[in-house]
Amino acid sequence: MKVQHVGIMSPGDMGSAIGKMLSDGGLEVITCLEGRSELTKLRAHEAGMRDVQSLDRLVREADLILSVLVPSEALSLAVKIAENIRRTGSHPVYADLNAIAPQTVHKIEGLMAKADIAFIDGGIIGPPPKAGRNNTRIYCSGPDTSALESLASTGLDIRVVGPQVGQASGLKMVYAASTKGITALWTELLTAAGALGLEKALMAEFEISGTNVGDVLKYRIPSMPRRSRRWVGEMEEIATTFEDIGLTPRMLLGAADMYRLVGKTPLADQTSREPDPPAEQVLQVLVDNLRKKK
Repeated sequence: MKVQHVGIMSPGDMGSAIGKMLSDGGLEVITCLEGRSELTKLRAHEAGMRDVQSLDRLVREADLILSVLVPSEALSLAVKIAENIRRTGSHPVYADLNAIAPQTVHKIEGLMAKADIAFIDGGIIGPPPKAGRNNTRIYCSGPDTSALESLASTGLDIRVVGPQVGQASGLKMVYAASTKGITALWTELLTAAGALGLEKALMAEFEISGTNVGDVLKYRIPSMPRRSRRWVGEMEEIATTFEDIGLTPRMLLGAADMYRLVGKTPLADQTSREPDPPAEQVLQVLVDNLRKKK
């Protein structure tokens, strides 16, 4: 299948970065900005996206639709898109690239099947893509992933996991558990140390035992608050994934609780266009909140 027009919902940090890669690669990228924030509209403009102003027009014009948004909105968007596709009689390919459980993906696949729409399961690992920086992988799976694979011509790193819907999203879930799940644990234990007045003693012990917390303090915790609200849903999706195969969901539900706690602080209101706070500030805000509760 030849893809010339790509619809992206929605142009947040990741969606707009993908959109710019596609636009710079010679494809027309469209989106619907109805009801979106001024920052989202700015991102879309900077990425070279065209606002078609309605979902009806988006599904009519797009050869391929990429769903790239917060996990909690993936299913509701799919419901809307399926309704628009049935109403307009259009036939774009629909690729869900969100951080959602295979079980959620199968629900979306069912919606698209009822609308007679080809579906691709996908998952993104890495930061928003950028020309010349090849550390973002878009994994995909399903019986026919050719439409998404064709986007590799624009510089995107597209990798096929297998022929089954659920494989790409499953890979995203287990990988995110190793990164965002661990970040939640580090944030919680360092907050606990601060609340107990043991942060200096803990750091001294880490140094003695050779525990490397450098990356956690320099990269993981500072950039986490602005993502915390979105990561609540992602941790819950991972918990669903684990529970479905017979593992406990409780560790990841705990990670969701930790991100929910961070999401209630003003730190979560910052955007990617503002400098990240140092880890010490993040942890101090969390410790102060705990003390206020007591």
